[in-house]
Amino acid sequence: MSASAIEIADTEGYPVNTHVRINEHAPSLDDPSFDKMFGGLPLVTHRVGETILTAGSNTGRLLILKRGEVAIIKDFIEIARVKEPGAVIGELSVLLGQPHTADVQALEDSQFHVADGGQLAKDPVMVLHVAKILARRLIAADSGLVDLNKQLNTGQSPNVLSETLINIEETLSSGMTDTSHPTIRRYY
Repeated sequence: MSASAIEIADTEGYPVNTHVRINEHAPSLDDPSFDKMFGGLPLVTHRVGETILTAGSNTGRLLILKRGEVAIIKDFIEIARVKEPGAVIGELSVLLGQPHTADVQALEDSQFHVADGGQLAKDPVMVLHVAKILARRLIAADSGLVDLNKQLNTGQSPNVLSETLINIEETLSSGMTDTSHPTIRRYY
């Protein structure tokens, strides 16, 4: 077992899964573990132009993109496009029990595995997948804030500052997995 795995068999009387690997990347659609992780979940297809989630609604659904592309729209402004298989949509609403904060619209026919909050709570592998995505967003957003601070301190133009803010907003709204430093890059 590698050093990146959780190896403690028992912590304060609570069993710990010793087979969860922390530093492995998210599975791709070609990876059998993707099918193993999400294959038991129902599939739903949304047609191009269809609204998948509406800001202010509380569906209790977590959507895992299998194929397609969607736009994340906040206050009538498209802030991100997501097309990476395995990207998770609706996770903040499910995890926090709050309404969705943005609209999600299909840019092409898109297919999702669907889980509800109860399923998420019962599946540590799915929770780990969502946690990794959120951690990647946090790392990328943190890098973006550091870049923004540097740009402010060196007197960069408003256009440069605006682009950095847009990149940070996109990062926080997507399933972004590219956390290359020093700049935040769109992966979709």
